[in-house]
Order: sequence, then structure tokens, then C-alpha cells
Amino acid sequence: VQLQASGGGLVQTGGSLRISCAASRRTFNTDVMGWFRQAPGKEREFVATVSRSGAVTSYADSVKGRFTISRENAKSTAYLQMNSLKPEDTAVYYCAAFYGRLPQITSQDMNNYVRWGQGTQVTVSS
Repeated sequence: VQLQASGGGLVQTGGSLRISCAASRRTFNTDVMGWFRQAPGKEREFVATVSRSGAVTSYADSVKGRFTISRENAKSTAYLQMNSLKPEDTAVYYCAAFYGRLPQITSQDMNNYVRWGQGTQVTVSS
């Protein structure tokens, strides 16, 4: 397993949760990392992405200002800090990665991502 997502759970509306994605790939620091989510009956959608250096980030409009993506290359781990959670944030969250040819590259397109984790369930109760 190259990507392992963890930290999901049940949280009340307005609460916070941090999910993690641990990578076994030795060259994690050259990978662009992304978080996507899929709610029941819906297509998988982009949530956030971070460049290989961590300096560039991008977010879906629905989570902007509430979620923060980050990474610790020394630990080969990416994070998604989720604040002010809403019931509509309920989904399985997937981390994904692809090789970042340049330090500032990010991507909201799931087709660019070639490695995927198994997903972690986040449930927000109303």
C-alpha cells in the first residue's frame, strides 16, 4: 500500500477533524498531493491539493476558508484540517498523488493522480 488515509470519524456540525495520508513512497517530496471525496450517490470530487514543496495550495470553493491542506515531507505525510464542518461534508475522503515535475505544480483534476489511498469515512451529524 503506497498511500494510507486515516483519522476519519463522526463529528458534530461545526466541529473539526484532521485526516492524514501516510505515504510509503521514498520520493514523497516530489509528489503533488490531493484530497478528494465521494458522498453516497455522488461522483468523486476535488477537495484540496498541495504542491510538492507545500508552498502552493488550491481548494474547492465549497471548502475554501474552512479546510487547510498541508504536508510534512520529513514524515511523508499529508494532512487535511477540516473546521466548521457541515453535514454536506459527509463523504469518504481519499488522498491521491502524482509526480510533480515542477515545485509549484498542483492539480484539481483527478485524472492526473496515479496513486490513491483507500479512503477514510468522515460523517458530520446535524
